[in-house]
Amino acid sequence: MLLHRHRARMRERARAAAAGGFTGADRRLPVAELSRQLMRKAFPDHWSFLLGEVALYSFAVLLLTGVYLTLFFDPSMAEGVYDGPYAPLQGVSVTQAYASTMEISFSVRGGLLIRQIHHWAALVFVAAVAVHMLRVFFTGAFRRPREGNWVIGVTLFMLAMLEGFAGYSLPDDLLSGTGLRTAATIVRSIPVVGTYLEMAVFGGQFPGEVILPRLYIVHVLLVPGLMLALIAAHLILVVYLKHTHWAGQGRTNRNVVGQPMFPQFTAKTTGFFFLVFGVLTVLGAVAQINPVWNYGPYRADQISTDVQPDWYVGFLEGALRLMPPWQTEAAGHTVMWNVFIPALVLPGLLFGVLYLYPYAERWVTGERGERHLCDRPRNAPTRTGLGVAGVVFYAVLLVAGGNDVVAFGFLLSLEATTWVLRVALVVAPPLAFVIAKRLCLALQERDRRRLARGVETGEVTQSVSGGLSEGHRPLPPAARYRILMRDVPAPLKLEGHEEPEGLEEPRAPRERREGGEGARAGEGGPPRRRRLRVALSGWYYGDVVDLPATDEQRAAIAERTRPPEFAEHRER
Repeated sequence: MLLHRHRARMRERARAAAAGGFTGADRRLPVAELSRQLMRKAFPDHWSFLLGEVALYSFAVLLLTGVYLTLFFDPSMAEGVYDGPYAPLQGVSVTQAYASTMEISFSVRGGLLIRQIHHWAALVFVAAVAVHMLRVFFTGAFRRPREGNWVIGVTLFMLAMLEGFAGYSLPDDLLSGTGLRTAATIVRSIPVVGTYLEMAVFGGQFPGEVILPRLYIVHVLLVPGLMLALIAAHLILVVYLKHTHWAGQGRTNRNVVGQPMFPQFTAKTTGFFFLVFGVLTVLGAVAQINPVWNYGPYRADQISTDVQPDWYVGFLEGALRLMPPWQTEAAGHTVMWNVFIPALVLPGLLFGVLYLYPYAERWVTGERGERHLCDRPRNAPTRTGLGVAGVVFYAVLLVAGGNDVVAFGFLLSLEATTWVLRVALVVAPPLAFVIAKRLCLALQERDRRRLARGVETGEVTQSVSGGLSEGHRPLPPAARYRILMRDVPAPLKLEGHEEPEGLEEPRAPRERREGGEGARAGEGGPPRRRRLRVALSGWYYGDVVDLPATDEQRAAIAERTRPPEFAEHRER
């Protein structure tokens, strides 16, 4: 009885302390108002939205394990004789960075487990960011008003790659030293100033004596700080702009349907965090990764067979291996095109395209309204084809990064393997674009047939004359709604140009003529630019399968996909 009263008093004191703290904070900050809005924020429920959470929680695991590792790691490049517990390396000259990595692995309690969890979390983080960006791209979730969040995501992906490379290089083993040697060559390939930049970055001729301490600062301070700031900005924009959501009954372009943040989403996402942490811990415990003791310390005159970088920079390795050995001698300078183009120009072009794509698509479309409904990839066949072509382009480069392993494993000629991959780099992406686009149109045709004929029941009937026919039943309302709720812009047309009568087919659900631009190219601007815009719009949106919908259904769908600002203007 006495213990029960004591517990009740403790609970009452804790409740009073929490209420007092909240009241004191609310008097100084808008805590109550912000909490009220945040706790009732709706989170759409779909498995694809978990990809961003995987990236966020992997980053949290990276921070937790990284703090532990910094307590024991020494980034010094000063050399000494190894006398640790790993007998095969005793008496070998190693740097303090390598020796401290070995100490973490063999002497620090739980050190090897934390190291491997950290490495696995880094790989999962970059992979989750990449897949999350693909989800955003294929569903059109980058469109207005979320272009800024797309730019933040691309920047985060670049910083994640830089962070991964810096951490990968710190142990100063033979594998990471080979990667640093490649990085030094890339810096040196910059015309005119490359040699000076290499000397400045490495503090002298490679490997110098300062690159690892500098990378350590980049890895534990500079890049994590930038990433934390960008992740915070990304989450703030997600809360402010609201989530996109998939089309469904009750879901329109002007609302967000989902579970409130508290208590449903909070409980689910907390459990998901521990699930991600648990999976990474299991990987760190049972799946060996980066065994630096097998590689040995870095020596400039040695290299291991089957040397491969982490997957996210494998495309750079592949580009370097596929590039022909082109060089130019000019004014006493050697321009190494075989390094400069694949390692600097190509990534610059790829990320430049990623940064500019939302604005390019908006210019081609001519739309100015907000888009909060996710596109089904099949309903944007050109965009889907471009995305698949980009993935195939990246995949070919990734395979090329291990062309020696492929040739050795399949007993092929290395030169023949390289030439096959060079041809594939040019041929495979356009072929993938065509195939993906045709598959999207085929899926649209399948949707049209399902709407017109329904779904098969599995029953076969025979007529009096002996003919066989399949039984069908109408689509469920939810499936019909999901198929019909698509927002496909009509291709732009030049002012004063009309299609011949009978050639233009009706489009579903509507032709967009909002914001003064839509079915026709806007006035002003050079004629060539307008023609280019119309041509790109026709190429981008010209192929579409019309859906069997009544005028009433088209009007209802147009109303539900109408951007928020136009609805507000109409209501006023």
